Amino acid sequence: MTTPPPHAGPHRASFADDAEITAFAETLARFERGEIDAESWRAYRVARGAYGQRQDGCHMLRVKLPQGAVSGDQLRALAEVAARYSRGFGHVTTRQNFQLNFVRPEHLEPAMRHLALAGITTSGSGGNAVRNVVACPHAGVAPGEVFDVTPYAEAFTRHFLRHPLGSALPRKFKVAFEGCADDHVATAIQDLGFRARHRTGASGTTRGFQVTAAGGTSSLCTSGAVLFDFLAAGDILALGEAVVRVFHAHGDRVNKQRNRLKFLVRSLGYEAFRGLVEAELARVRAEGAPALPFDPESPPPDAARLARRPPPPPEVLAARVRSARLSGPGEPPPLEIVTEPAPGSLSAFRDTNVWAQRQPGHSVVTVSLPQGDVTSAQLEILAELAEAYGDGAARFTSGGHALLRWVGTDAVPELYARLAAAGLGRGGAGSAADVVACPGAEVCRLAVTRTRTFARFVEAEVRRLLPPASLSADLPVRVSGCPNGCSQHHLAAIGLQGGARRLGTRMAPHYSVLLGGHVDAAGAAFGRLAAKIPARRSGEAVARLVALYLAERRDGELAGPFFARVFDRAAAVLAPFEALGPEDAEPADFVEPGASEDFRPSVQGGECAA
Repeated sequence: MTTPPPHAGPHRASFADDAEITAFAETLARFERGEIDAESWRAYRVARGAYGQRQDGCHMLRVKLPQGAVSGDQLRALAEVAARYSRGFGHVTTRQNFQLNFVRPEHLEPAMRHLALAGITTSGSGGNAVRNVVACPHAGVAPGEVFDVTPYAEAFTRHFLRHPLGSALPRKFKVAFEGCADDHVATAIQDLGFRARHRTGASGTTRGFQVTAAGGTSSLCTSGAVLFDFLAAGDILALGEAVVRVFHAHGDRVNKQRNRLKFLVRSLGYEAFRGLVEAELARVRAEGAPALPFDPESPPPDAARLARRPPPPPEVLAARVRSARLSGPGEPPPLEIVTEPAPGSLSAFRDTNVWAQRQPGHSVVTVSLPQGDVTSAQLEILAELAEAYGDGAARFTSGGHALLRWVGTDAVPELYARLAAAGLGRGGAGSAADVVACPGAEVCRLAVTRTRTFARFVEAEVRRLLPPASLSADLPVRVSGCPNGCSQHHLAAIGLQGGARRLGTRMAPHYSVLLGGHVDAAGAAFGRLAAKIPARRSGEAVARLVALYLAERRDGELAGPFFARVFDRAAAVLAPFEALGPEDAEPADFVEPGASEDFRPSVQGGECAA
């Protein structure tokens, strides 16, 4: 196992392992010589982040970015790999990873080696492994947080990276850490969710976590149940060991559709599962429980390193983004380059994309990446702007954003001008015009619909039909191209799931609309099916739902709880959009938004389970 760093900041020890990349290259060569079969090669590469995609001979390469934290040099490495070996752009995922598509087999090793030079690995980003450990992207700077969870998530990451059981589980295993009152990383839908807590006793205040287990979405959406009301912070690695051992020993290795931890808990019963975990935890402690590499009550501080560098002028940034080469196939991300922002745009951007840190004089700036997509040139510019205005790093979020932290509040206007010139100045972060989408059928073998272009269509309809003030409302809209829910659409206020419907002899793209998903102190509440709407009509339908929320919400009522409360009324709003028969269908009903050819859904075998 790798040696933990002294602290968990953006300037941290490498996660990469050159010997592992060499072994990957050798295994690929063995497969190409016919010495191992396709199934063995698939299981091997998927656990190291290399997935087959819809197009033969191409891979999606998933890059692991623990806690979403990425330094300026790492942003540049991602940019270089995207430009050399992919399409000149990549995608930020809901697990704070970064994905590259259309990577040829012969480019996998050089891409991995280039990333490794910046301390980045792909190990454990896929397959039946302890996946990327996510953490609140506001950790360390959020007003009112219990404590900064980043060092604890970092230690958990390093303990299970290349762990003997960490990539040999019955199915994937997901972990999240949250320190705020609001759950920004949806701990309730994780296999293990850690929420920071304090406990006060005779000896003083102790750090720890409330721990939930066996959550998940997709089939059998489940909110994790409380495993410990309070677990001392120093015990998190021991507990992780115990739960991973129980899952390894008792999980279903035959039925890949029912082998997540939530299914094991359902089959055993929660109390029986808890008993197994407690017994295994006792064994771990008796063997000598793994310890955190720091004092659990006082982890080393991660002081921001504000090495200011002069930023390029806006017009130079705009020229760089315009001239960068984006290659196909597929649809590149939109580039909304603005060198002369309209009056009031900065104020609107501040309202939705900027908030004050707990450290006086500093702000966090949210860079909204359309559907999580960002070009190589934009990644390089993010690195430069983070070094000019922030702490030299960024944090990717589950909403497809990049956060620039430690920005001097008085420097926000300068930063905004440069973000806008680089096509990164979208306001309305978190609103219905900032739709999160999975990569969809453009590349994914399981997806039914092309979610990225559809999400842009929905955004455009919301902006067209509603006044600009509507973009100030926090209203999560998420789109997935299949039931698996890589966008976490089951948990959105408005969740859209792609599907198909036969009209006569032709197929028409449709979207199931799920309403009312959210996470609160009670756990996860999942969206309920309210309607199935033709894709062409979905943008207007979403706009109507947004208008309903703005008109009828109670003071302080969030969008998810609102739609859960007024579900029947919202379903009635959607009802007129549902009806579509062969006799009244228009040609556009048989074409996905953003496409030109007729809709012909095709689903292939997935590789999520290695």
